[in-house]
Amino acid sequence: MKKTITIFSVCLAVLSSKAQTFIQAYQDRANLVSQTNITTNLQQFSNLGIKTTGSLQNANTLTWLKNKYTSFGYSASQIVEDPFTFGSTSSKNLVITKTGTVYPNKYVIICGHFDSIYGPGVNDNGSGTSIILEAARILKDVPTEYSIKFIHFSGEEQGLRGSTHYANNVAYQNGVRVLDIKLVFNLDQVGGVMGNNNNTVYCDQDMAGPTSNNAASAAVTQQLRNCTALYSPLLTAVDPAEATDYIPFERKGEVITGFFERIRSSYPHTSSDTFANTDPVYIYKIGKATVGALQHFAVATSVSSVVLGAKETPSNHSLEAVSIYPNPSKDIIHIELPDTSGKDFSFEITDLSGKSLLKTANEKTINVSGLAAGAYIGIIKADGQTAVRKILIER
Repeated sequence: MKKTITIFSVCLAVLSSKAQTFIQAYQDRANLVSQTNITTNLQQFSNLGIKTTGSLQNANTLTWLKNKYTSFGYSASQIVEDPFTFGSTSSKNLVITKTGTVYPNKYVIICGHFDSIYGPGVNDNGSGTSIILEAARILKDVPTEYSIKFIHFSGEEQGLRGSTHYANNVAYQNGVRVLDIKLVFNLDQVGGVMGNNNNTVYCDQDMAGPTSNNAASAAVTQQLRNCTALYSPLLTAVDPAEATDYIPFERKGEVITGFFERIRSSYPHTSSDTFANTDPVYIYKIGKATVGALQHFAVATSVSSVVLGAKETPSNHSLEAVSIYPNPSKDIIHIELPDTSGKDFSFEITDLSGKSLLKTANEKTINVSGLAAGAYIGIIKADGQTAVRKILIER
């Protein structure tokens, strides 16, 4: 993301009398965001390498994304590749469509780019990519009044190439609007850095370009802030919309909003934009806010039973509630499990390539003094469940 932040307005979200009403079903689905899935997606994204637009790694990442959607149960007709070229470079966007029940021809677009430069781009923008995947997984069978397009753009780092192509040639054709867009909700660089006080997320608001859409964007951005407060533990602040994939739509007069990390990492656009230099817990929290907001924007059903079966209902007994602390750590880490009724559990630490470095059974205090400083993967297994966490060792 080529973004220079100029703060016009920074304030905490306050739920006013005009704010949305809390909907328990929306919270239930937001609670289905999995820290394990987020962490696993980030690691897999990292392992796909430097995703320069037009490269083999970029194409492999598109295939990885397609396979994810297929595994979620999306059909081949819902998954569409959108090819584009600029100069001698060719690439593809990936577009997944979930049809609405009341307004099937009016779309909420949730989007983010998957290309990178110089490094694997785990923050910029594996973070947004991992959240979009989780939202698509959770909402797959949830009826929404408006259709949703989950779009993964390529070519962002070369000047919004993929999103510009889509806006100019798919959403609009020969200057005529052919796609009825309710709003565009973009996620870019929401990875944070472990050790930062990552308790606040920027909500992007349109403050430039055609002024006809500014008021509507401001209203949508306030709704995004309200949803973040309702369905996640995060605070919010307002950030002016700048150079990322909603801009080609904004230039067409469409309504836009989005998320961006509040404490800006210095790693994007470097070879150090790696899995080691992100905060998966922050991404997980933004994921909860995203699922809450996307349901609001697309008007999801408020009947929880549609999505939540007995095995899916969020529970304090789920291994997803495990806590590993302190993290970052130096010599000792502690494992705090949810109520597992005294059942056996195992714990393993691997390096980022998956090589096992340490294994224990039924130990809640682990000596990690023998590990070098760096990022590792912690895998906890109990009662047929698995939880995956990033562990950072500092010396």
